[in-house]
Amino acid sequence: MPSWTKRNSKSPRLRQAAKTYVHSWTLLNAASGRFCADVNDLPRPLRIAVCAGETSGDQLGAGLVHALKQRFPDAHFAGIAGPLMQAAGVEAWEDADSLAVMGLAEVLSHLPRLLKLRKHFRQRVLNWQPDVYVGIDAPDFNLGVEAWLKARGVRTMHYVSPSVWAWRADRAERIGDSAHRVLCLFPMEPPIYATYGVDAVFVGHPLADEIPLSTDRTAARRALGVEVERPVLAVLPGSRLSEIEKMLPIFLSAAQRVASQQAGLQVLIPAANSACRARITSILASHPSTDLDVRVFDGQAQAIMIASDVVLLASGTAALEAMLCKRPMVVGHRISGLTYAIVKTFGLLKSEFVSLPNVLANYPWVPELLQAECTPHNLAHAVQAWFNDADRRARALATFEQVHHTLRKDASSRAADAITQLITRS
Repeated sequence: MPSWTKRNSKSPRLRQAAKTYVHSWTLLNAASGRFCADVNDLPRPLRIAVCAGETSGDQLGAGLVHALKQRFPDAHFAGIAGPLMQAAGVEAWEDADSLAVMGLAEVLSHLPRLLKLRKHFRQRVLNWQPDVYVGIDAPDFNLGVEAWLKARGVRTMHYVSPSVWAWRADRAERIGDSAHRVLCLFPMEPPIYATYGVDAVFVGHPLADEIPLSTDRTAARRALGVEVERPVLAVLPGSRLSEIEKMLPIFLSAAQRVASQQAGLQVLIPAANSACRARITSILASHPSTDLDVRVFDGQAQAIMIASDVVLLASGTAALEAMLCKRPMVVGHRISGLTYAIVKTFGLLKSEFVSLPNVLANYPWVPELLQAECTPHNLAHAVQAWFNDADRRARALATFEQVHHTLRKDASSRAADAITQLITRS
């Protein structure tokens, strides 16, 4: 550290300049792993405001917080966070579940509450004077917060690009107006942002780092207490209560049809939290498929996928996770009639596919049964096709492994580096 920072400490103006220099110099050297100045020399510990919605955002946020803490052990984190982020040390002003709504119709019904929450939250962030605000996914909520804070001089980062590759690529320009930098999980996203002059960085996907390239089905079954020789169908109806209500009865009826052709079928269902488990248990109790061998687990979705022969799931991050676990899957989903009508009427969906495995592979490996096509009969037929065709399974899983290599980039570390660069950028 230059000696002038101490020699000129008697001048108030130079003393303030020295403090600012030391703060920036310390951040840069901490990020690169070199000598870090005494924390007492800093004006104050680093403040990082965060906001994550839903389970997937909470997982991403927790990994990011851990990576940032390795660089800045004394940093303070606060904002909207789920249980994983809170366990990582984030002070939760609100729980991430407060943002867990899905679809246009569902958002409209919660709009007054969400607008009020956003107004109070953004002001609290501004009053806290963070060094950076990191919005993690939840674009409908976060981009508005980011734009408001950016206009008031707060550096903003958006972690997880909205699906500009799927619909309305021109949103990239508005996203760039909201965030100083966008962190992308998928390689096809930064080129779209570059078209609009937006600073976007591909960091990879944390799930690709977490899940091993080779998985052991037998070991996973033993760890779960599942019979090794019997066929296993993993059923993932979603992590939102509204999704579970809508999709689980359909999935159970499909599973019952599969069980009629797969003797000894075991059905495994992971529950994201206690509320989801209660809803799943309630639906099981009232569903006519009482002869199914169904087990409900607290969490352990990844282990359940690895233990399975085939995965039946709603669209979303779970499809990517199943692909990284190298398991064949069927995607079934229904959204509200209003949301679907708006999407179809205005041609909002530009991608040929809706599930990430198909998008990333640019090939329809995964059957996608949506809206009226999402019936127990069609789902069961698609699931059974995976059981019956070993060659198709092998070819699909080889493709899934190639995609896994592409996404495996130590994402949390690269995201933390990108945030550090933004903080220290003059």
